[in-house]
Parts: sequence; structure tokens; C-alpha cells
Amino acid sequence: MHLYTMRTPLAADFAGTLERLAGIGYATVGVSGRHGNSPSAIRQMLDRVRLRAVLEHVGYDTVTGSGLPQALEDVHTLGGQWIVVPSLPGALHSPAGYREVARQFNRAGLAARESGLKLLYHNHGGDHEVVDGLSLYDILLAETDPDLVGFELDVYWAAKGGSSAPGELFVRHPGRFPALHVKDMAPNGDFADVGSGVLDFPAMFDTARQGGVRQWLVEHDAPADPFASARASYRYLSRLRY
Repeated sequence: MHLYTMRTPLAADFAGTLERLAGIGYATVGVSGRHGNSPSAIRQMLDRVRLRAVLEHVGYDTVTGSGLPQALEDVHTLGGQWIVVPSLPGALHSPAGYREVARQFNRAGLAARESGLKLLYHNHGGDHEVVDGLSLYDILLAETDPDLVGFELDVYWAAKGGSSAPGELFVRHPGRFPALHVKDMAPNGDFADVGSGVLDFPAMFDTARQGGVRQWLVEHDAPADPFASARASYRYLSRLRY
């Protein structure tokens, strides 16, 4: 479970929310917002219910600035293996901007590797736009070092963006996608519980090994009932065969 999904109950009761997720059956989480808790406190709460944090979302300015060493230390404290940039500043939304991002990611990715972690980037719809004849996402894939930079692919945004079918990305760029945000799309394009929408997860997952996928993280950006959404998505994925 990517914990952005659970941000409302987490703000009210962080420990209790983790306990309920573990009770549903989740084994791992992605951290996105600490809600006033320190990394060590979150780690203690996770350990208590036998959940494991595999990554944390950290802002672009922190990862590319002086805050990177502390951010890497915090991911280690949480027990994660990936530090993930969740989005990019709007001012960089151009081919030149994405080339600069690639340069910055390679630099930060080297620091992450030296600390025993790996840097990943999480996409949104705008990352898949074609600007001046160039796919912005393809610039990141082409100009980042695969040994230093990977991707946490949000399959909803890749599909909604229109230029990057997740299954095709896995084949074209093997080994680049160690983590996925598994998020479904309703027929009208809204967010949906996994398995209730229009995305073809069995077909997508058939090529996931080629993409290097090692971790699924369920996400719903705006669930009416976060726990009901968590249960429905878990139920579907636990029964899925591909």
C-alpha cells in the first residue's frame, strides 16, 4: 500500500491505520507524508505490526539540494531501499527542463547508490506529454544512467498520459521499473479501486518481470473510504492470476 492513499486516517491515527492495513493482509508500504512522526517512530510502528517500508517519497528540491544526505539516512531508518521523487516543478516542463532533471537525477542517484539505496522517479500524466515532438518521459529514460536511476511507474498516469503503455515500457526498457503504483482507472477516467476499472492488469503484469518489477504498491488518490478501497484492491490482487 502506498500510504498517500491512507493520508486521512493516518493523520488521525498513524499506528492504528498501519495495524488495520496489516490486518487486511498488506506486507509492505511506501511512505508519503509522516504526519508529524519521525522516521524512527514510524519504523517502530511498522515493526510492531510486521509491516515493512520499501521506499519514501521525497521532494525534488530536497533530493537535488543539501537535504539529500539526511533524506537518504531517513530512508535507511525507515528500512527502505528506494528514495523516490514524486513529481517535478512545473518550471521544468520542457525537453530542456527534463534534460536538466536527468542530469540532477544521475548526480543524486550516485549519492543514493553510495549509501546503499537507489533513486526512483514517480510519474504523473504530464510526464508522458509530447512537447516539441519529444516525449518528456522518454528523455528521462534515455538520459538517466540505469545503474543510478530507476522508476516507480504509476500505471494509471502512464495509461492516462496516452504515450506510454505500461506493458510496452517494460519491454522497451527492461530492468528500469523496480516498483509500481497499481492504480485503476474508472470508465470516465477517474481513479478506481484496483480491479474495478478498465486497466488490464493481467496483460500488464505479463511483462512486468522484463521491466524488473519487484514491488507492487496499491494506490487510490481520492478514495471515498480508504479502508474499503484498501480491502477491495487487496482482494482483487490476491486472487489475480497471470
